[in-house]
Order: sequence, then structure tokens, then C-alpha cells
Amino acid sequence: MPLALYDTLTRRKQPFVPAHEGRVGMYVCGPTVQAPAHVGHGRAAVVFDVLRRYLRATGHEVTFVQNVTDIDDKIIIRARREGVPAAVIATRFTRAWNRTMDALGVLPPDVQPLATGHLLEMQELISRLLECGKAYEVGGDVFFRVRSFPGYGALSRRQVDDMQQGEDVVDADRKEDPLDFALWKSAKPSEPSWPSPWGPGRPGWHIECSAMAAKHLGHGFDIHGGGLDLVFPHHENEIAQHQAAHGDTFARTWVHNGMVRMGDEKMSKSVGNVVALEDAVERWGCGPLRLWYLSAQHRTPLTFETERLRDATTVHERFTTFLRSARRATEGVEPDPSAARRHVEAFHAAMDDDLNAPAAIAALHELVGDGNERLAAGGGEAPGAVVGLADALVALGDDVLGLGMEASLAGAADLESHLSTLVEGLLEQRREARDAKDFATADAIRDQLAAAGVVVEDRPDGPRWYVAPSSV
Repeated sequence: MPLALYDTLTRRKQPFVPAHEGRVGMYVCGPTVQAPAHVGHGRAAVVFDVLRRYLRATGHEVTFVQNVTDIDDKIIIRARREGVPAAVIATRFTRAWNRTMDALGVLPPDVQPLATGHLLEMQELISRLLECGKAYEVGGDVFFRVRSFPGYGALSRRQVDDMQQGEDVVDADRKEDPLDFALWKSAKPSEPSWPSPWGPGRPGWHIECSAMAAKHLGHGFDIHGGGLDLVFPHHENEIAQHQAAHGDTFARTWVHNGMVRMGDEKMSKSVGNVVALEDAVERWGCGPLRLWYLSAQHRTPLTFETERLRDATTVHERFTTFLRSARRATEGVEPDPSAARRHVEAFHAAMDDDLNAPAAIAALHELVGDGNERLAAGGGEAPGAVVGLADALVALGDDVLGLGMEASLAGAADLESHLSTLVEGLLEQRREARDAKDFATADAIRDQLAAAGVVVEDRPDGPRWYVAPSSV
């Protein structure tokens, strides 16, 4: 079954067919870099990282573009508060964003264009809109005539007369219509500005993505992504700007992820109910956090709950524990890929159905259950089958979902090598205590190791221990 994606523009799932066979151009709206990323930002990052990974895993060459808005009112306000240039704020939080994305296991974009690096492209687009009467200039400000574009509202399914732009109250006395939005903003005292045909100033927010997406992916690129909160007005305005100027398709498929909520409210800096993404990665780890993000279908809301994150940690431990056991029990054994075939097919069927990650994770649970049964049975053809299942778990769980199981095991192995002498000594003390029927001391030693993240398994041939991945 080919991949089907829900397209926000048409409001239906439809087969995904790229404009050029085997090649996909994908643009996802990136951060406005005025503060650290929060957990809500992480959901969009993971959803589109998984889509990108899955497209690559199914044979597509993907060009992934994600912009950085490095000039904006919020950046300017923070710069004034700190008494530094706006560029200092933008550079600081761009670096922080990239570090956090790396910690979350998100692949870096192929192109990460900065708004301030594409002013000429924006000005060219604005000039075209002025020439065709879709925009007008007032004292150095340039506004888009919303009612001049007949298709306005198609993405958000809103009627023009019922709309309200987020910036309606700004420069309302200078606009022909309150719905019109800024393409270029004239320079204000003490604000950063750049020269333009209409005088010094800076770009409006919406013009950035229209110009940068077309610059790096061309017209009619395959996928435009972002959070549902961007559908209106941001993405609606992107479409209007491009299509009013060029008359052709801007993006062919629109994919949006649902919001992360704290209780009944969307997680938002303006509300103040944010959880820093860097802190969440440090506390829960990359793999469990990604599993939590993928625990709900990507278009639905997701509520931040500690209990669900604990559940995700347990799932990650289960997957990683099987992978460790499989590697140890089958060293040097050739894989039998056929053992994993039905699980791989179930995983792909789920992902092809509009990236149904919860169903895909359920397929991995079935795979791990199958592998554990074969490990318990042992003998015969089981070792090759176990290797095939373990390899499939890595290919699907790590390479596609980005769960980082192999990295967790590598980190645990490195820690185990440093702890080996200490742990072996404690286990010897535990053995002596058990031989002396001093079970209280033996249990206390085991509890001490568990508190330090060391798991002890008692086996007929003696205890086996390892460091839990969540402790790395």
C-alpha cells in the first residue's frame, strides 16, 4: 500500500505521489529564536523527523528545509530587555535550538535558511505583489490586500468576512482593510532595519516562508509542514503571497501536527505553561520522549502527563532489553530476515496510513514479544530468527522512529565497563550474604544496585547484571 497522508487543504487522506519520482521536497516552519524550545516544539520536530526518516527508508531522496526566524518583534523586545543587539539573541537561541534537536535525535535539516539571509528574495516577491495590485505601500510599510486573492481561506476553511488577523490592531489606521497583513515593516527607532525599495525596514513574518521555500525547493514542492496553530493566519498567508504573485501551486500537500496541552490549554510561552524541551530530554531521555510524542496520532492533541512519560520509559526499556538479550545470546549468528517479515509488514501498513505511529509501535511490541518467546525457547532455528527480529527492531525503531536503542545500549556498555569492578564486588558480597542465609543484607545490596540503575538477573549459572538504558 502506498503512503497516504491527510492533506489539510483538501481535508482528506490521499496517496502521496511526489512531483518527481523518488525525490521529495519538504519544508517545515522552524523556530522564532527568542527563547529556549519547549516540549510543544518537540512534537512538531519529532513528527516531521519521522516522516522524513520514513520517506528515506522507503526509497525516497528527501531535501528537508526548515527555516529560522531570526528577526521578529519578540526577538527585538528581548534584546532591549537584555541590552544587547537582536542578532545576539537570535544567534544564542539558534544554537540552543540545534543542540536541543540533536539531543532529541532529530536529524539536522539539509538547508536551514535564516530570514535575514533572504531579504532580497522577500523583496522580489513583495515587488511582484505590488506590480500586480495585490499589495500596496503606505509610508514605507507594505501590506497584502487579502480580499484581492479569491482563494484566501481555502486552507483554514474560513470565510473572509469572519476572519481576524492576529495583527489587526497593528497599523489599523494605515490599512485599507483590517484583514490586510504586513509584508514589509518600515524602520522604527532603535530597531534593526535593512534597505529596501520602500525605505529601510524589515520583513513581515509571513513573507519569509513563501520566499525561502520557493528559493530552496521551487514552486509546487511536495510537503509543507507545521503545527495546527500555523494554519491560520501563517500558512494561509504563505499560500496567498505565493499564488497571488506567481499564479501556480505553492505546496502540493499540507501536513499539520496537533498541539501539546498542559491540562486544557495549549502549551505556549505566552500563557507561561511551558516545560523546557532541554529539561525534558535530560529527565526522560531521547527514546522515551519520542515514544511519548508518537503515542498519539500526529494530528490529535497530546497532553503532557508524567504517568504517560513513565509508560513510554517502560516501553523503551522493554524494547532495549530485548535488543540487549538478543545481541548477547546470538553473537556471530546469521540473521533470518523472514522471521520478522509479518512484523515489518504490519509496521509499514501502519506508517502508510497517515503515519499511524501508535499502530506502528504496537507492531514493534508484537515483534519484541515474538523475539522474547524465541529467546526463551532457544535451540533449533531460533537464534537466526532472533537476530532477524533484532535487526528489524533497529531498522524500524531506531532508523525510522529515532528511538536511539543502539545508542542507549552503547552508553550503557560504556558505563558498565567503568562500574564492572565495583558491581562485581557488591555481587560477591551479596553471594556471601545469601550463602550465610543473611537475606536482608543480600536484598539490601540488590536494592542499592537498583537505585543506581543496575539491573541484576539471577540465573542458574549465577547473577547477570547490566545498566538500565534510562540510567545512562
